[in-house]
Amino acid sequence: MTQPLKVKLESMLEVVYPELDCDFLAEQLLATMGLEPNQEPPPAHQNHWDESDVVLITYADTVQRADEKPLVTLHRFLQDCLADTVSSVHILPFFPYSSDDGFSVMDYLAVNESHGAWEDIERIAGDYKLMADLVINHMSARSRWFENFRKRVEPGKDYFFEGNPRDDLSAVVRPRTSPLLNAVQTDDGERYVWCTFSEDQVDLNFANPMVLIEFAAIIRYYLERGIILFRLDAVAFLWKEPGTPCIHLQQTHELIKILRLLIEHHSPNAVVITETNVPNRENLTYFGNANEAHVIYNFSLPPLLINTLVTGDCKHLKTWLMSMPPAQMGTTYLNFIASHDGVGMRPTDGLLSDEEKQRLINTMESFGGKVSFRRTPDGRDQPYEINIALYDALQGTAESGRDHWQLPRFLCAHTIMLALEGIPAFYIHSLLATENDLARVEHTGRLRSINRSQWQLDDLEEKLGDPLSHHGKAFAELKRLIAIRRKQPAFHPNATQFTLHLGLKLFGFWRQSMRRDQSIFCIHNISDQLQEVALSDINLIGTDHWQDLISGLKIDDLSGSVTLKPYQSVWLSNRDVTN
Repeated sequence: MTQPLKVKLESMLEVVYPELDCDFLAEQLLATMGLEPNQEPPPAHQNHWDESDVVLITYADTVQRADEKPLVTLHRFLQDCLADTVSSVHILPFFPYSSDDGFSVMDYLAVNESHGAWEDIERIAGDYKLMADLVINHMSARSRWFENFRKRVEPGKDYFFEGNPRDDLSAVVRPRTSPLLNAVQTDDGERYVWCTFSEDQVDLNFANPMVLIEFAAIIRYYLERGIILFRLDAVAFLWKEPGTPCIHLQQTHELIKILRLLIEHHSPNAVVITETNVPNRENLTYFGNANEAHVIYNFSLPPLLINTLVTGDCKHLKTWLMSMPPAQMGTTYLNFIASHDGVGMRPTDGLLSDEEKQRLINTMESFGGKVSFRRTPDGRDQPYEINIALYDALQGTAESGRDHWQLPRFLCAHTIMLALEGIPAFYIHSLLATENDLARVEHTGRLRSINRSQWQLDDLEEKLGDPLSHHGKAFAELKRLIAIRRKQPAFHPNATQFTLHLGLKLFGFWRQSMRRDQSIFCIHNISDQLQEVALSDINLIGTDHWQDLISGLKIDDLSGSVTLKPYQSVWLSNRDVTN
């Protein structure tokens, strides 16, 4: 009997573990996942998404209510306020943790008791496509595995990557300024553990195949709880070899292929998403040949889009968009402007000059933002990310400072994101137009806390229900724009996209549905001045009837023009499917 799955898995494992018995290892992995060696693969190049897909990103406890577990409150908020708005929910790490707001996991198989229980997770998964983090690069120094590492017993004895201070580690790419190696006392002496992110986040050792088997068991457990979207956190750093940059190594890419193979054979509708906050060209490699990530985070979009709107110049955003390859069927981009982390600066490498980066940083600092740094191989500290709430990041321009266009500028940013090729994702504090939380930064001592506020549900509902508050205005308009977007075939994540050339003050692109029966010309005034759009410049087909899906304006004279107010957007479509 042929065994196509086992044969394919074994060939992948041989790349990572050439010295091991990969036949036996393949059998162990398949048994752990509950898969048969002769199982047929799911259809290739399947899109597990369409134009109706919109993701909400949130912590389990961002929305709270007295005497109620936060996961229960979150589900209530989703059902009451967002049931017709989002299709997927990414709940950031909801496991017991010791630091980094969840990304220092102590137990992968437990729900943090202060958040709720697995039953609460399963209820949300019953109503939404649920995304969870596979925090796969590192684990808490207070975890049971690491305690076993110290005691030199299993499971955990060889689960963490060890380094040698005498090794040449000068080429290692760092996202932080903290020490890479940390000395720990174990029952057989001092050892140095590798800590890419912090002393409390100890890197796992995937050179030990037992770690891979453990994660296969974790993945299966998540799938059985209803999780179908897997965000591979910090996966670029997974494999380490002293003397190399220890990022994007071949074994890392092969391990992603292995995890995807196991996941999609267990659940053909499951999706693997890679989180790699790196320069654009490096980020694109995680598509592989449509056999690694189904979806990659579009990390260059947030800094470029913010830069565009505070400078009133779309040159770099347009250049980047023209360089982006259309994603193959079965793969796509995850578009976002803000997240629980800061606005990454590494994804601007090769896209913005050092002077432009510094001007953006200076502007964000003038709007209350903070800057986190990383250490380069030559020992210098460079800006790694800007920590700021998106609503405050767009409160003015680099040239003039704060102005009265904050809300229109904020809405323009999201209108652009909603129309781009890919799946749109809203960090909850962007959807709510939450401002900088400087008090939380002071309380925690962590710069990322500026954009990790927590809302009491009653207060939040009062703000969202107030048509005069900026929270209410932003929330209502974003929901309206999302509702329009979700009905347009031309906004399918894989629909055709071409960049328009309309000068530096107008950012535009054309989307066409996969059946070619709908076109939408998406044009955005990214400046604080009125702009005229000559309709002859965008070549609207004269035999079609054109209408702006956002305002309802009908275009009767194709030889005329449209005037856009500061930060106004139009979605000119030859087909209205909003009703």
